[in-house]
Amino acid sequence: MFDFVRKHNRLFQFLLLILILPSFVLLGVEGYTRFMDGSNAGVASVDGRKITQVEWDAAHRDQVERIRRQSPNVDPKLLDAPEVRKEALEGLVRERVLQAAAQAQHLVISDERLQSLFRSDPQFAFLRNPDGSVNKGMLAAQGMNSEIFAYRLRQDLTLRQVLQPISASGLGGNASAALAFDALLQRREVQVQRFDPKDFAAKLAPSDAELEAFYKDPKNSAQFQLPESANIEYVVLDAEALKAGASFSEEDLRKYYEENQSRYSVAEERRASHILIKAEKSAAADERAKAKAKAEALLAQARKNPAGFADLAKANSQDEGSATRGGDVDFFGRGAMVKPFEDAAFALKQGEISNVIETDYGYHIIHLTGVRGGDKRSFESVRAEVEAEVRKALAQKRYAEVAEQFSNTAYEQSDSLKPVAEKLKLTIQTATVQRSPAPGATGPLASAKLLEAVFGVEALRNKRNTEAVETGSSQLVSARVVQHNPARLQALADVLPQVREQLLRKLSRELAAKAGQERLAALQKADDVAGLDAAMLVSRAQPGKLSGKALEAVLRADVSKLPTHVGVDTEDGSYLVVRISKIEARDPAVVDAKRAQAQYTQAWTAAEGQAFYGALKAHHKATLKVSAVAAAASAASN
Repeated sequence: MFDFVRKHNRLFQFLLLILILPSFVLLGVEGYTRFMDGSNAGVASVDGRKITQVEWDAAHRDQVERIRRQSPNVDPKLLDAPEVRKEALEGLVRERVLQAAAQAQHLVISDERLQSLFRSDPQFAFLRNPDGSVNKGMLAAQGMNSEIFAYRLRQDLTLRQVLQPISASGLGGNASAALAFDALLQRREVQVQRFDPKDFAAKLAPSDAELEAFYKDPKNSAQFQLPESANIEYVVLDAEALKAGASFSEEDLRKYYEENQSRYSVAEERRASHILIKAEKSAAADERAKAKAKAEALLAQARKNPAGFADLAKANSQDEGSATRGGDVDFFGRGAMVKPFEDAAFALKQGEISNVIETDYGYHIIHLTGVRGGDKRSFESVRAEVEAEVRKALAQKRYAEVAEQFSNTAYEQSDSLKPVAEKLKLTIQTATVQRSPAPGATGPLASAKLLEAVFGVEALRNKRNTEAVETGSSQLVSARVVQHNPARLQALADVLPQVREQLLRKLSRELAAKAGQERLAALQKADDVAGLDAAMLVSRAQPGKLSGKALEAVLRADVSKLPTHVGVDTEDGSYLVVRISKIEARDPAVVDAKRAQAQYTQAWTAAEGQAFYGALKAHHKATLKVSAVAAAASAASN
């Protein structure tokens, strides 16, 4: 055999080429197709450089995380709304436009400027340690480290420089502000006559034929339909439910306690006062030497009179944040201070004074004034906590063991949920559900993913179990449709009271509007004020009894010739006839002149900034792909 291969080597090379080439072509085409799929598609561009779907998705995820940190109880559906997704894309475009403008203008933030802003700007006070260093614990809570924070801060400050000249140059004179607010808050004297539908409803007695016609009218029938629903059975496997069946001994609890002692100990914290003699790391050697010599001299004074450390710190420490408190930096744990400072503080005994400690900020003398924590709680005091942890761990382990079994059984024996329920000792529950979660729904029935599976073709047509759906953390659910109820129009006899109520509302509104329009026409011919309410002044600041819609109609009315009259359909179905008889200037007491000028300047500056940004977008050829935005909106609505 091998002799044959050697003698016909070229033949075998040709055969291998035939076998390999199709695979190579298929893999190559697949890789190219994957590269060219929707994830790499351009959804916007700036200066000809596209923003991809992947970048948009990432920006949206970041936006959602920020919103969730600020509002943990926000409805997740709102975060995936088309408006929110478009806002994320527009934010990404804005960032790219400002980056392009900053690059074109050669705008940069130096390391020195970055450090100076961080140390002096009050908005970063919560991120600063007493010694001026970055609080890494606070950064970690925001999902960042020092490098990421510095990068983002530098980028943010660089981009701010693009629009800062506009925002800093806003001017608003008193005359301009007064003119703007006079127009906005102008007062008009009005008299109103209301035509309320309820005053006409008593005169109506719709016939059976009218009720049936209203009921059958396609414009109305939708409100008398029962929505599509399904009666289902479902079983839930979750780690929470498995906790009750977790089995363990007292010895297991004690073993867990010993292996996790750090969980049941109070972290040790130290309280210290310090004296800082500043010396930047980049400073010349002779300057640092002078600073160290001064610190050594102060150390000698502190050791001669430890009781006077606070006074010495007040007089000499160059840490503005703690000097006024006698150098006190309060209690801190490990990781809160720069490493040399922390190591020295945790090496001291209470009351001791350290040697001179060098950090990037200069030279410190540390006086340890307090120690707390570091105590281990007894097993008896934390037994309930240990048991809860052990139950949770065992339930999680059990869940991992049976999750696959749950999925397989529900799928393989798909004509009933009994086998999986009996096998894993689960309870079969029942419910009636619709395609969307019911308002206020909780647990598995609030899962859109589960409902999508329930109303899938296989589940509806063949009444088979759905696949196991993950509806929460460590929670799987399988459901089965017992009965499908298509959307259907309820019988007229069942909804007759609702039909009558809706028809009466419609007819009484029409009669109220007709009477109001007739009164308006008569008033426009002859200005007879009989039936009108007493005159009152209204404005945007003081709308009186007028609704928003009525007030806007009054303020939009042509008042070149008075009196004038307008008619308004209000939100509650009433019809208002309004007579406008007088125009008065705004009430001076409504808006303070200084505040009005400040607000006008702010609004004017915002408008100029928006206009300037619009010009930058045009200059850098920023475009959003309309089809991509429309596709996102369509996907969100389905």
